[in-house]
Amino acid sequence: MYLVTGATGNVGREVVRALLDRGAPVRALTRTGDAAGLPKGAEAVAGDLNDPASLAPALAGVRGVFFLPGYADMPGLLAAAKGAGVERVVQLSGRSAATGDMTNAVTAYMVRTEEAVRAAGLPWTIIRPSAFDANALRWLPQLRAGDVLRLPFAGVPIASIDPYDIGEVAAVALLADGHDGRVYDLSGPEPLLPADQVRILGETLGCELRFEAQPDAEARAEMEAAMPKEYVDAFFRFYVDGDLDESPVLPTVREVTGRDPRTFAQWARAHAGDFAS
Repeated sequence: MYLVTGATGNVGREVVRALLDRGAPVRALTRTGDAAGLPKGAEAVAGDLNDPASLAPALAGVRGVFFLPGYADMPGLLAAAKGAGVERVVQLSGRSAATGDMTNAVTAYMVRTEEAVRAAGLPWTIIRPSAFDANALRWLPQLRAGDVLRLPFAGVPIASIDPYDIGEVAAVALLADGHDGRVYDLSGPEPLLPADQVRILGETLGCELRFEAQPDAEARAEMEAAMPKEYVDAFFRFYVDGDLDESPVLPTVREVTGRDPRTFAQWARAHAGDFAS
């Protein structure tokens, strides 16, 4: 049995799918234990990642766990997994963890997560993807209002990755030998500007979408209404100050899975129905 946390999220859902595709039994963790939105065949189970003790039923009989990062008691979560007899952990992190910059709030929680994994006494694999193709789903409110997408960080190219590929890498690392103690930096197959993504999405949906660069001040105000200021500061340091470069295309997805990562166009085609709803 394999436990996937965050099982209804962009990445967790793909880890569940990839494990099921390989014939592995999957237990999918959600806060309520509701199976809605889970791939068919997954066993839904309730648990709170902010309360390691609540995971005891979810961890019973589990061989491997896929963990999300950034929870307040990552050492406690990993200790609970070890105490339950888990044999392997795959930990989601982020590309910025490589900088080790503890003054950046996002980087700091990724680094603390990785430190907890390394200290837990369990075989581990750490996965550090670039930004997700699925972040384009955040554009839905603007698309419902018209054909103009006003987006931040217009001059920043990112080799964003389809969560499908993160799920594939995670499943291989959980199921196959040879991945313990490895840190995998992941990217998509091409660096794209926001304007490129808007054009590709429009082509996929069969409509002409217009891109507008959002001024930094406007973007900051909008983001601060949705998330803590320290995280907004972190993203501005990444993409305005240039502290993080996610434009390089990395070979890791092919090296681990044997095939190239999916393009943004492929992601858009697979999720066209999400934009039509």
